[in-house]
Amino acid sequence: MASIWQLIEARAADSADRTLLIAEDDSRITYGEFRERAERVAAGLAGLGVGEGTRVTWQLPSRIDSVVASAALARLGAVQCPVLHLYREKELGFVMRHTAAEFVITPGEWKGFDFRAMTDGLAAQMDPAPVVLSVGELPEGDPATLPPPPSYPDGDEPIRWIYSTSGTTSDPKGVQHTDGTLLAGGRGLADALEMGPDDVGSIAFPFAHIAGPDYLIMMLYTGMSACIVEAFVPDAAVAFYARNGVTMAGGATAFYQMFLAEQRKQPGTPIIPTLRALSGGGAALPPELYREVRDEMGLKACHGYGMTEIPMITQGSPSDTDEQLAHTTGKPVTGAVVRIVAEDGSEAPQGTDGEVRVKGPMVTKGYTNPELTAEAFDEDGWFRTGDVGHIRPDGHVVLTGRLKDIIIRKGENISAKEIEDLLYAHPKVADVAVIGLVDRERGERVCAVVERVVGSDDDLTFDEMVVYLSEAGLTKFKTPEQLEVVDALPRNETLRKVLKYKLRETFADKPWP
Repeated sequence: MASIWQLIEARAADSADRTLLIAEDDSRITYGEFRERAERVAAGLAGLGVGEGTRVTWQLPSRIDSVVASAALARLGAVQCPVLHLYREKELGFVMRHTAAEFVITPGEWKGFDFRAMTDGLAAQMDPAPVVLSVGELPEGDPATLPPPPSYPDGDEPIRWIYSTSGTTSDPKGVQHTDGTLLAGGRGLADALEMGPDDVGSIAFPFAHIAGPDYLIMMLYTGMSACIVEAFVPDAAVAFYARNGVTMAGGATAFYQMFLAEQRKQPGTPIIPTLRALSGGGAALPPELYREVRDEMGLKACHGYGMTEIPMITQGSPSDTDEQLAHTTGKPVTGAVVRIVAEDGSEAPQGTDGEVRVKGPMVTKGYTNPELTAEAFDEDGWFRTGDVGHIRPDGHVVLTGRLKDIIIRKGENISAKEIEDLLYAHPKVADVAVIGLVDRERGERVCAVVERVVGSDDDLTFDEMVVYLSEAGLTKFKTPEQLEVVDALPRNETLRKVLKYKLRETFADKPWP
C-alpha cells in the first residue's frame, strides 16, 4: 500500500458500514462516512490553495473532526506538521517558523484556552503569514473538483509528515516521515496486538502524537473500531468504554495506573467487561505494575517500544507469556530489525547490553537538519536510538537505560537541557542539572538539582522555581515535580562534567513528595 489515502479508500470500499470512530457523546462515523467527509474537506481546503506539498501545521485534540482533517490533508498530499495541544506559544511558534507553515489549523477555543488567538498572534509575526483556520469551520467542497490522489513509484515517496521531538537539545528536532514509514509502523502494531475487525480500541492519547496515525493505520488494516477521547478522565472514560464494548485499552503506563485505581473501587467486578488486554508504551512498565494488572483486572498488559523517529520497534503480544510481558518490551514488530551494538561498534553478544540500533521500513527518513540526520545513522545505515538494552534468547528485547539525556514523562519527551538553560539564569542558581527519576505513575518524574550560590543561605524554593519557569515560557507539563538544592553538583575530574548518574543514585530512593 503506497499511501495512507489508498488504505482509507480500500477500507471504505470493503467496510463502508462498519464503525470507525466513536466520540464521547456516543456519536460515531463509519469507514464510508469518514472517506466521504475527508474528501469534502479536502475539496474545501483545495479551494483555499492547499495542495500537494503544502506545509500545514495542525494543533488539534483527539476527536473525530481532527482525524477527518488529517485524512483530508493526506488526500491532498500536503505535508502535515502536527503539534501537541499541550504546547503553547514557544513550541507552536518554533514549529510554524521551522517548517515555514503555509496553513495552520487550530481547535479554536478549547478547554478554556483560545488557541485561535494564540495562533493568529504567532502568524502575524511571520512573513509571509500563514492562513489560520479553526477545525470546526473548515470549508467543504465538491470531491469531483479534486485532482487524482498523488501517487509515487515504490522507494520514491516524498516527505509527508514532520513531527517535532525534544531529543537532547533545547529546540525541537523535525522528524521526517513518509506515508510508507507510518504505514509500516501501523502494520507492525496491528500484527503484534493481534487485532481483528470485531475489536474496539481506544485513542485516549493526543492524536497529534506519532501514535495517532500509528493507531489509525492499525484500525484501517484490521477494520476495527475505536473510542476517541479528548481529555482522559478515568471514571468517565471507563463508563464510555464499557458502554461501547472496548476490548483493548491503554496508551501508556500512567493509563494502566488509572485503570487500576478505577478497578479498585469495585474489586472482583470488571470495570469494562469486554476488555481483553491493555496496551501502550512511552515509558517503562514495572514488572510489579504488570502483576497488579494481571491479578486485579485479569488482563495482560502488552507493552511496546517506539519513538517519534520509529513509531514501532518492539511490541508485546496477547499470546506472549506473563513473564515475557512483565520483563520485556516484546519482539521486534513486522519489518523491524534490531541490533545491539557494543561500545567499540561491534555487535554485542546475545544477552549483553549495548546501544539499540534499528533498520526497517518504519524508520524515519531523517531530520530536517541534515547534520542531525548524519549523526543519527551509523555507517551501515542503522538508526542509533540512544537506548541501551539487550536481546534475550527468545527474541524479546529488554531496555535497561538510555544514552540520550531526555526524560520521558507520561510518554512525552522532555529535554533536560531546555529546563537547565532556563534555571541557570536564576540569581539563586549557581549551576543546575535536571534528571529523570523513576516514577510509578509517570514513568519518570522531572527533578531539578540546583547548586546553591556560594556564600548564600537564600535557597531557591519549589514555588519560586515553578513561577519562574512559567514566566520564562516553559510549558506546564515540563515543569519539574521535584527540587533538590545541594552545595555542589558531582563532577568528573577531567572536563568537570556533571555526573547525572550519581544524582539519580542519590535521589532515587528519597521519599517524594
